[in-house]
Amino acid sequence: MAGKQKSHMTYEQYLDEVATLLTEIYTMEDDAAIQMVMRAQADDFFSPHDDDPTMCTQERAEQDVRQVFKQYKLKKR
Repeated sequence: MAGKQKSHMTYEQYLDEVATLLTEIYTMEDDAAIQMVMRAQADDFFSPHDDDPTMCTQERAEQDVRQVFKQYKLKKR
């Protein structure tokens, strides 16, 4: 849509959105998605987003969710 302005979320809303997308795209349970986001956050994956709130967009969440899943999913043993 031409001229559509990207709306920014708060950092907390952004983390919630990434967790929600994990449950929707990868059919994860809520607790597992939250734990994955917490692991990524503890590893400073989201630090740039906290420093620059303009990164906290729906479009960016849709990009980051794939990287978070790939990088932080628990390996099957």
